[in-house]
Formats: sequence, structure tokens, C-alpha cells
Amino acid sequence: MDLDLAPEQQDFQKVVRAFVDDAIRPHAERWDEAGELPMEAVAQMAELGLFGLPFPEEYGGSGGDFLTLCLAIEELARVDSSLAITLEAAVGLGAMPIYRFGTEEQKQRWLPSLAAGESLAGFGLTEPEAGSDAGGTRTTATLDDGHWVLNGSKSFITNSGTPITSFVTATAITAQNNGRKEISAIIVPTGTPGFQVGAAYRKMGWHHSDTHELSFSDCRVPEENLLGERGRGFSNFLKILDDGRIAIAALAVGLAQGCLDESLKYAAERKAFGRSIGSFQGLQFMIADMATKVELARQSYYRAAWLESMGRPYKKEAAMAKLYASKIAVDCARDAVQVHGGYGYIEEFPVCRHFRDSKILEIGEGTSEVMRILIARELGLPES
Repeated sequence: MDLDLAPEQQDFQKVVRAFVDDAIRPHAERWDEAGELPMEAVAQMAELGLFGLPFPEEYGGSGGDFLTLCLAIEELARVDSSLAITLEAAVGLGAMPIYRFGTEEQKQRWLPSLAAGESLAGFGLTEPEAGSDAGGTRTTATLDDGHWVLNGSKSFITNSGTPITSFVTATAITAQNNGRKEISAIIVPTGTPGFQVGAAYRKMGWHHSDTHELSFSDCRVPEENLLGERGRGFSNFLKILDDGRIAIAALAVGLAQGCLDESLKYAAERKAFGRSIGSFQGLQFMIADMATKVELARQSYYRAAWLESMGRPYKKEAAMAKLYASKIAVDCARDAVQVHGGYGYIEEFPVCRHFRDSKILEIGEGTSEVMRILIARELGLPES
């Protein structure tokens, strides 16, 4: 069993790591304080080719595999989770549905600019009363004279209100048969009359990722904006979320690695009782546990990504990776603050930001409780 990354993946990882340390790290605290997506950073990420990693060259991508994308997300999250989720959502939630389920015309129209990072797109699934219960969707879309007319709202939608957002794909009820909802996915371009982007949320973490509530009021888009087969919108998006969970696991590993890195650095520099605090066994045990958790979580998402690339079933492994990696990210962030003592509670130290950014990983793209349900079902246990 070969557990090493391919040479080209190792080279790519080094390039992204150098980019993050040189172009992102010096500004992460300032961007977090400003609370707005730094478009200059997005442009630099685009120049590096990050937004087109998993897409074929014919659509402007670089033809890389899914694990390579995850490596980029992990490296970004070591320093800046807001930019890591911007990349993850842009590729996995914005562009990937077009690539997986779009017509050739839709791919030619939307993918090249998304792969180039010239535009971003949102994934409109969650609603005020439909989060974990995404099947509880209330947004509707009815056909009228060759157009879909959408009415409803969406919540917590990433990359939906940036200056370069080109569209949002929204799930909506397109019919009801004997009380059962037919849910389809529809592309809604930015600027469409009746499509309103709300004010940015004030969030605990991910301060400079772009997150908004959306509303649709008699919003009309052409019938051909249907993405994928009618009535398959919900099931198609669940497939997209399987990939997303691996990517979130990669993000969680990156954040946890960043906490470990900062803890090792601080333990070597900080003196107490006349010696480095890194010489105290209690702190050594804490950091050793952090390193063990990080490596186990990394191998978990590597395996899930490998299964995806091999075309083998990976739903259970994706849920396991996301469940475990998000938990250890929260654990490592908490322990890193403890290692730093009072300084861990000060915003100038990165672990403070990592601590705030970690909690959402146990919630977004499937809560930890939902992950456990998915794992139990994949193990053959009955529905409760």
C-alpha cells in the first residue's frame, strides 16, 4: 500500500504552502478584522489556478484530481479558514454541480470563468427552516410561459454576494405529487429581477468569507436554466455534499495543523520557571495528542478522496472523515489556546482566530449528528 502523495502532488503542495505563507499569512488578521472577502487574495488564488483544479482543460481547468484540490484547501486553512472555505465552496458547491449535472451548453457558458476564478457561484440549498432537514425545502418554482418563477428564501449561502458572483443554483419545489415534493435545481444569475441578496451575516468565525441570506420574489429565469434532470435536484445535491464533506475534512485538518504549528512555535519561545514551557511534560502530552489527531484525520480524508478518485463507494468514509476531522479541529483549537495561556485569548495570536473558525466545521455541510446518522445507515442499522 503506497501512502505517499504522487511527486506532482508533493510539488504542488509546496507551491501552495509557499504562496500561503508569503501572500496570505501577513494579511490574515487584518482581513479577519475587516470582515470582508479580500478580492485581491481571490485574484491571487485564481492566478495560481486553484479554482480550476479538478476540471478538464476543455473547460479551463487543469485536469487535476480531487485529492489535489483538498491539498490546496488544507494548506489555505493552516493560516486562513475564510479563504479555504471560499475555495471549497467555489469549486465544490458552485462549479461542480454545473460540471456534474449541467448540459454542454451550461458547461460552456459558466465553467470557464468559474475555473479561471474570474467569477464565483453559490449553492442555494439551506433555508431558514430547512437545514439538516434539507428535504423540508419551501422555496417553489413554477413554469410560466417558458420561465421558472421562483419564490422563497435561502440561508447561509457562501460566495453569493461577492463582486464577481455570477449565479446561485437554488433548489426549489417544482411539483407536489400526493404530498411528496419534487425538488429541482435551477440556475439563477446575479442581477435577475426578484433575486435579492441580503446583508452579510455577523458570524462567530469565517469573518471574511462571503455569506448571505437570499430571497426570491417572482424571480423569473428561462426554463433551460434547470440544472440536471427535473425532480433530481435534491438527490444530485446530496451527491455533491459527499465530495464536500471530504473537502471540509481537509479544511479541518488544515486548521488543526495550523494550531499544532503555532503551539510548537510558542512552546519553544515561551519561558516559565526559568525554562521553555515545551520542556514541561503536561504540555508535551497535549501537543503529542494534537499531532496524533491531526495525522489520523489527514489519513482519513486522504482515503476518502482516494476512494472517490477510484470510482468506489465513499459515502461512509466521507462522513467519517468529516465527523472526525471537524471534532479534532475543535479539540486542537481549544488546546492551542490553552498552550498559549492568556495570549491565546488575544486576537493578535492566530490560535484565537482558529478557535473561532473551528466550531462551524461541526455544523456546515452536515452536522456531526447527521454524519453519525449517515454512518449508521451505511453500516446497515435501521432508521430511527
